[in-house]
Amino acid sequence: MSSFEEAETEETVTCLHLTFYHPGQGQKRMFRCLDFCRREQVRADDTAKFGRDSSLCRYSLMDTRVSRIQFSLQFYRKLHSSEYAFEIKNLSKKTKLTVNQTELGYLNKVDLPWKCIICFGDYQILAEIQEGEAVDYFETHLHLAEAPILQERCLPSPQPVPENGIPPSFSLCQGKSPTEIDENEL
Repeated sequence: MSSFEEAETEETVTCLHLTFYHPGQGQKRMFRCLDFCRREQVRADDTAKFGRDSSLCRYSLMDTRVSRIQFSLQFYRKLHSSEYAFEIKNLSKKTKLTVNQTELGYLNKVDLPWKCIICFGDYQILAEIQEGEAVDYFETHLHLAEAPILQERCLPSPQPVPENGIPPSFSLCQGKSPTEIDENEL
């Protein structure tokens, strides 16, 4: 047998890609403590905290309008499943956090969708989960957006399905707003 055949099977690692945007990022440099150049390993039992207090937060945002600890991300395995996921928790008493259209108050938490936009104050963060199999750690890869994320991308949003089962032909991403019609006009 060759050494190639005897080698351990390579594990893929779950990676959380986070793309940051703030309208004042050029002048205020609030992202200067974030490392946008490389992936970073985070132990599975660590909580990744974001905020302005660098002694408490793994990811520091240099802005006095950001809470000492703004929010946290926890990596976990779903019960009775081999799937891994992230849970996001708002740790700010003053600022609400939104994940797509879900608003989180202090200590509220939700599962992070595989692709979503996290907003608080003027901050916009696009979060994208790249699935993996490793159980001991995950990776984060930070990116900086040049343009506002909310205008740059249209994420799939859950839309109600009418009783006739035919989805509306308009898209909210195209700037059109929903119109109300009488069911007898169909």
